[in-house]
Amino acid sequence: MLKARLRQIIDQQELTALFQPIIHLQSGEIVGYEGLIRGPSDSPLHSPLNLFKVALAANLRVEVEHLCRKVVLEHFAKMDLPGKLFLNVSPECLLYPNMKHGETLDYIQQFGISPDRVIIELTESQPTCDYELLGKAVAHYSDMGFEIAIDDLGEGFSSLRLWSELRPAYVKIDMHFIQGINLDKVKLQFVRSIQQIAEATGTLVIAEGIETQAELLLIRDLGIACGQGYHIGRPSNAPPTKVPFEIAKTLGYRGVAVYPQENNHRQSSPTALRLLRAVRPVSPQMSNNDVFDIFGREPELEVIPVVENGFPLGLITRRHLVDRFAMQFIRELHGKKCCGMFMDPEPLITDKHTKLQDLSQQVVKADRRHLVNGFIITDQGQYLGMGTGHDLMREITEMQINAARYANPLTLLPGNVPINEHIDRLLENGASFSACYVDLDFFKPFNDVYGYRKGDDVIQRTGRILEQHCDPTRDFVGHIGGDDFLMLLQSENYEERYQAIIDTFSTDIAQQFSAADLERGGYLSEDRAGRPVFNPLVTVSLGVLKVEPGHFCSHHQIATAAAEAKRQAKRILGNSLFIDRRAGPCASTVSPANPSHHLDPRFECSNNRSILLNVESKVNQNC
Repeated sequence: MLKARLRQIIDQQELTALFQPIIHLQSGEIVGYEGLIRGPSDSPLHSPLNLFKVALAANLRVEVEHLCRKVVLEHFAKMDLPGKLFLNVSPECLLYPNMKHGETLDYIQQFGISPDRVIIELTESQPTCDYELLGKAVAHYSDMGFEIAIDDLGEGFSSLRLWSELRPAYVKIDMHFIQGINLDKVKLQFVRSIQQIAEATGTLVIAEGIETQAELLLIRDLGIACGQGYHIGRPSNAPPTKVPFEIAKTLGYRGVAVYPQENNHRQSSPTALRLLRAVRPVSPQMSNNDVFDIFGREPELEVIPVVENGFPLGLITRRHLVDRFAMQFIRELHGKKCCGMFMDPEPLITDKHTKLQDLSQQVVKADRRHLVNGFIITDQGQYLGMGTGHDLMREITEMQINAARYANPLTLLPGNVPINEHIDRLLENGASFSACYVDLDFFKPFNDVYGYRKGDDVIQRTGRILEQHCDPTRDFVGHIGGDDFLMLLQSENYEERYQAIIDTFSTDIAQQFSAADLERGGYLSEDRAGRPVFNPLVTVSLGVLKVEPGHFCSHHQIATAAAEAKRQAKRILGNSLFIDRRAGPCASTVSPANPSHHLDPRFECSNNRSILLNVESKVNQNC
């Protein structure tokens, strides 16, 4: 029944063309439209998925696809749409034996469209096998003036291979990698890698499926050339010819997107497989003399595993065997005997999927000889190779260093490297933002008196408070270390947000003290001489630096100026907010001969009340 309905649709050409705009993300202009097809609205074949599914089953795929092309080309010409037309073509249709490659050219000539305005968009629904033949078909289209695009990069059967073989003018990244990219570090890295390949090959990238402002802004910041999606414009039979105002406003925004950060608990931890060293095992039947000879031939070899039928039985160490053979008559007595007598029958064995953190704990808890002897790495119980304690310690150390640089393990907030990278992106983009250095006052004695666990809880709570009062699409919160944080806010109402942080913190911190300490407004600790010292309750100081385009040149200057603002804030008793509005060291100097051109910056201080102080700006002529 569906086949008969499909035949009717073909004969009566009951297909409707829709067009979805594709925009240039840097200029904000519409560069073209993707031509899409819908069946009759009252038919189960309205959806293109159902339409082509039935067409394939009825052996009418090529005929339906040709009709779709004709309908799309005809309506594109009738509406006189600007830019290029992206025309969906399946590779299997190009490779069809009875395919007439001139039909598309006949259509566009019939409708008065120039070939250089038509992009042949290859969309896979089945695996492509004959790349040589497909290359010839694509070359034929290129010779006629058409450009080539590959659709759904990362989703199809062989899209990366097609990119390499065909060298298209455009590649479209599948919407899976675009939707939610502002929340997913893996998707961000995938798209960034695709953009790098595209730049090296002269290919333009089109991001499909953009559905939110945050996704649009991040894709723009990655340097992706073009984009399409419901947020930009839905498929329509009367599509817009100009970019909507809100989209143009987003693309013209001088701020930057906040890249997703990969928290420690989400990272894919390396496993024991990273430590694998290929060491040829011996069988338990090999003689001790033969094992001794192996050590003699391979001076770098310290341990030899003993394996039978693929299963590890133990380890023979150079030191143990040499020490035994050095004893009088031992070699003469046991040299020809099986080596199993001198092996360690209880080696440390770990699976290749064991995380390095877990393996490190196993080694520490086990006998100390395992740190020296190393461990056997297996795959489902079968011997793979060896790992050494030295390699394990090196990897763990590197992981800890990287974790401290990229994400603070206590709060899981971004560390120094992503903080500096975000500042540099803000400066390069000419964004206006505020940098706020956050520091806790009287925290060290609190940590000493109430314990480090309570101190850790205060630091974690502070991090959550900072995040709570930020816009995650525009504002960035980083943890420098200890009780120091850095916030980078693009939100215009940053002062309200900073004041809200102080208000929330003052309420929250009260819950961390005993009733007696709260009543007397502080707590006692001891100095180094054992004398009692009264300490005020923990407060928070916010030193804010207002950054305008061109006033600062690097994250080093931002860090220095924000630290100075923090020092000023800490001079104010209680929870404090200090805002430095002076021009930075890279700002253009003003002529003293013309007083009307002098800047009128302000220091603004607050400890739950505002004090405005006029100060003279000191502008450094050197960047």
